[in-house]
Amino acid sequence: MTSQRHTHEALLDATRECVLEVGVRRTTLTDVAKRANVSRMTLYRRYPDVDHLVRALMTREFAAILEAVERAGGHGNAREQLVQRAVDAIRLLDANPLMQRVLQLDADLMLPYLTDRLGSTQRLVEQFLVAQVEAGHLDGSIRFGDAKTQARVVLLSTQSMVLSTRPATSGLDFGALLDELAKQLDGALKP
Repeated sequence: MTSQRHTHEALLDATRECVLEVGVRRTTLTDVAKRANVSRMTLYRRYPDVDHLVRALMTREFAAILEAVERAGGHGNAREQLVQRAVDAIRLLDANPLMQRVLQLDADLMLPYLTDRLGSTQRLVEQFLVAQVEAGHLDGSIRFGDAKTQARVVLLSTQSMVLSTRPATSGLDFGALLDELAKQLDGALKP
């Protein structure tokens, strides 16, 4: 099992290197296999195409960011922690080389997740947010409502900031934008 896990991580690491170097569209399964030092058949058995491989990579990347945000914790009530964690996640995503490379070279690949469906990464984030909203309901810091609906609105608000960082910061300070977003989220969630 350890060798399978090692191989899985090696495949995702190799995919990350390829995407950082050439972008999603120019990443091939052959290049990933070569970088991971595995046969193409090993790679094909686990991932039928680059799309599945990149999705697994992005899920791992976002899960690591969520873990970092959760580990950092927060101060105050559940609402204050949710707002701080949302802002921290945006900062981490803005600093994430993989996310920036995808937005730079292959931003149109994000379009289906904005117009057609939520992806596994978005659902992972939404689960995290639902738990945060429910904690706010329990401690009275978040106005009562449907936790899934409230979490979805937070997801959509923060997602737009992540995907629009470049145009959003044109002539404006990124920190000031995040401060304003924090005020907006806090105000919207207050009881």
